[in-house]
Amino acid sequence: MNDISKFALARLVGARAIQIAMGAPMMVKLSKEDMERIRYNPVKIAEIEYEKGVLPLKAVFKKIKA
Repeated sequence: MNDISKFALARLVGARAIQIAMGAPMMVKLSKEDMERIRYNPVKIAEIEYEKGVLPLKAVFKKIKA
């Protein structure tokens, strides 16, 4: 999943973090100890979702004709 730029990745993770912070269900199962270790940080949860390949968002890029 490393075929997107760091800017697109930041946008996807940020958008998903907002969803998680607003109460959206998480796509990964984390133990209470894991949640405490990351301090319930929605950005970290979104990063974990991306790393495991279950981030429910995708980037769509339009090609510009020159």
